[in-house]
Amino acid sequence: MVRDWSGHSPYSDPGGFGPLLDGLPGDVRELAAVVRNVLVHYRAAGIVFEGERLAEIDHRWVDRILAADQGRFPVPLEVPRPVGSRVVGCCRDFTLLTVAALRQRGVLARSRVGFAPYLVPGFHCDHVVAEFWDGERWVWVDAQLDPVRDWGFDPADVPRSAFASAASVWSAYRRGEVDVDRYGVDPGLPQLCGAWLVFDYVLLELAHRQGDELLLWDGWGGMVEDLAEAELGLADEVSALLLAADGGDGSAERELATWYTRDARLRPSGRVRCRSPRGVTEWVELRG
Repeated sequence: MVRDWSGHSPYSDPGGFGPLLDGLPGDVRELAAVVRNVLVHYRAAGIVFEGERLAEIDHRWVDRILAADQGRFPVPLEVPRPVGSRVVGCCRDFTLLTVAALRQRGVLARSRVGFAPYLVPGFHCDHVVAEFWDGERWVWVDAQLDPVRDWGFDPADVPRSAFASAASVWSAYRRGEVDVDRYGVDPGLPQLCGAWLVFDYVLLELAHRQGDELLLWDGWGGMVEDLAEAELGLADEVSALLLAADGGDGSAERELATWYTRDARLRPSGRVRCRSPRGVTEWVELRG
């Protein structure tokens, strides 16, 4: 069954904090500003976070993100927070909170996993953006970006040329059209760049599409740390279906949903192995 993206997933569900989302702006630009008021990026902000603060990057669920925020600021999300006191997260969290707020209003919304060339010149950084249906088309939103800076495009309507899904990058790599070593977490971290990471992100993109909006450093099933261990055909098939679904092919969307529920290589089965940027690797039990 194809997921209804207007309903909450276990990750976007705000739980008892739903009222905080009910009154948020309907305009996506204003909404993104509120999201940036709640969250701070663990690296991009230029602030060194350690200990319990850095551990906030592993809050998988929106209700935990909001609990951390409300523990420090028991006021509406629009009330200004000092940058250094906001909840520590990454692009995935900016996106998930945006998606949660949109779904709270019944808007079709989901997260998209891929790579952005606009964060580091000459490099394609792993990135997650929000996508919502405006009644006529799917719109990409990068809530992490401060619109005060000139990005060359509107962060509330990211053009298709400015962001590439993991599926499109993998397909281009397999056709020999991209230098896949220029895709990854950071050009200064070559061990976190390249084809193996793009392979894993294809599976991560599928999981997010199916409502399992996991962390970028969570691993499960068919994911690998060495391309020699990867089932290349698996990513080929998943990518082809994802791209077809993006093109409006309903049968591809349905096939993805069915395949995802049946294949343990694609779906996290109750737990994931988290290799957190805070320097800890551990197995984490997931909610149902």
